[in-house]
Amino acid sequence: MNSLVYIALGGGLLSVLYGLYLSSNILKLPVGTPDMNAIADAIAEGAAAFLKREYTAIAVLSVIIVILLGFTLGWMSALAFAIGAFCSALAGAIGMNIAVRANIRTSEAAKKGLKEALGVAFSGGAVTGLMVAGLALLAIAVTYVITISHQVGVVSLTPLVALGFGGSLISVFARLGGGIYTKGADVGTDMVGKIEKGIPEDDPRNPGVIADLVGDNVGDDAGMAADLFETYVVTAVATMLLGHLVIPQAANAMMFPMVVGAAGVVASVLGTFFVKLGKSKAIMGALYKGLIASSVISAALFYPITTMLMADNGKYATLNLYGASLIGIVLTVVMVGITEFFTSKDFGSVKRIAEASNTGHGTNIIAGLAVSMKSTFPPVLAIAGAMLGAYLFAGLYGVALAAMAMLSLAGIVIAIDAFGPITDNAGGIAEMTNQPEKVRDVTDALDAVGNTTKAVTKGYAIASAGLAALVLFASYTQELGSRASMGFRLDDPFVLVGLFVGAALPYVFGALAMEAVGNAAGAVVVEVRRQFKTIKGIMEGKAKPNYGKAVDIVTQAALKEMILPASLPVVVPVVVGFTLGAAALGGFLMGTIITGLFVAISMTTGGAAWDNAKKYIEAGHFGGKGSPAHQAAVTGDTVGDPYKDTAGPAINPMIKVANIVALLIAAYIH
Repeated sequence: MNSLVYIALGGGLLSVLYGLYLSSNILKLPVGTPDMNAIADAIAEGAAAFLKREYTAIAVLSVIIVILLGFTLGWMSALAFAIGAFCSALAGAIGMNIAVRANIRTSEAAKKGLKEALGVAFSGGAVTGLMVAGLALLAIAVTYVITISHQVGVVSLTPLVALGFGGSLISVFARLGGGIYTKGADVGTDMVGKIEKGIPEDDPRNPGVIADLVGDNVGDDAGMAADLFETYVVTAVATMLLGHLVIPQAANAMMFPMVVGAAGVVASVLGTFFVKLGKSKAIMGALYKGLIASSVISAALFYPITTMLMADNGKYATLNLYGASLIGIVLTVVMVGITEFFTSKDFGSVKRIAEASNTGHGTNIIAGLAVSMKSTFPPVLAIAGAMLGAYLFAGLYGVALAAMAMLSLAGIVIAIDAFGPITDNAGGIAEMTNQPEKVRDVTDALDAVGNTTKAVTKGYAIASAGLAALVLFASYTQELGSRASMGFRLDDPFVLVGLFVGAALPYVFGALAMEAVGNAAGAVVVEVRRQFKTIKGIMEGKAKPNYGKAVDIVTQAALKEMILPASLPVVVPVVVGFTLGAAALGGFLMGTIITGLFVAISMTTGGAAWDNAKKYIEAGHFGGKGSPAHQAAVTGDTVGDPYKDTAGPAINPMIKVANIVALLIAAYIH
């Protein structure tokens, strides 16, 4: 067994242990007044109930797949799938559990000031980030030790592909289920509360408000954690697979991506110490200090790692490999900047949507759609430039290495993202318990930034997913490249048919996800209206709504609605591969990658821009809360919510599930 695997194991353990240390510190903090605890407990209880139901349903499906894989690809592959599925679910569960405990502590810390509240919220987010990166690295290293290291002669990497499949399958269900829940609850609650009853967001009189706050955790925390976990694992596996196929003579080709990941973990841990407010009190600036520090430390660590481990690869100069890894780091920073430009209240795109709200609901929708479409071009240029630059440095392996370098920063990037749902909940708790205005000023400031950080991380996830999917596709073509009949020619009608079917899949998937949110939201609307009508005294604050009933209804709706769209990326590649052949499946994968990238960027960025346009108006512009412009902005946000938090993010794992399924069946199609 290659001793370098111990570095990966050590890096993973470091990340997990530091995450547990942060968790311990958070749990020691004061939790506020009894009424604050009552709200926080209701959120935690609802989140746990949803996750338990969701994971129970997924576990049944996973057991079936484990058995199928055992009889078709071998029990080592079945075991690897189980490891990937378990660790993906665990990453989401741990992240969500600390988030629902950090929220009330952030509200309490806000009584002392912005600095203290920021520290608690970011620490809570850092737990999720470090757990995701650490568990992903451990899963890869443990799977390698159990299933690969003992092999002699021709090495089979199928178990590693199965590991990625396990993480990806859990991710697509977690993203969809959590996304449908959070936006079904959010949209349904807002439609009755804000529009029909004219009460503020997070008003305790609204029967759906707890379900809405629960949704922030199951969608933006647990779902996001599972998403980035599988992206990390899939990218590392694809890089290992491609290294094994392209540079088999390199002794450390299999270990190199894991060591890069370990270096990224160290950089992410160190980067958390740089997140501090400066004199300007800029919250986003404080978070970016951590990202920049982690990026610089990673760049410094990658050079000696590359020169020591890859000097004997026999094909690429070590400086070229190092250059490819730097491209991945640069792309991370560029994607963060581009996404903030299109989604932050400080820039023109959001302000234009807010201004368009002055003339009505229709013009708000038109402006938002225009921003969502325009927002695809700069990221795609950045991703294309990164692909081309990395390819010129070291071919397809360079692209894989750039993707791995990008994902090595997942710890700090997810920490910035998971900060968002914590601050959102903290604001809700402060609002519902009538905390002093100075407290709500702090939580509102954090929440406004948190909305942008969630959008920024989605942009990062989409870019990394695009690179990872390309690497998976390259692995697929390498796997089939030795066949004389294999080829991907655009004058081949089978390739074109596959291309068209693949290009349509993200649209069908996105449509089903949007419809699912609409159905779940409709169920919430009916229940909230029923309670307002039948429970006398809610509007006067004399009677308490039945929050649990709304939580239960949206839970059932989300779990029911996620089944069909989540099955598409598993079933359709199998049908295409076995009916039309390997060439058509290759075309299918390319079509899915290309349109999936555009649809995901458009939805996530456009939705966040709609949301922040509403918040920009609520800050006092164009008439402020209750104005006609605000009413139009609420409509835009209602459309944007399932865009940015359900359909758009779920396309990431969908693309990779389709590619991994293709890799798994490659040996059986012709």
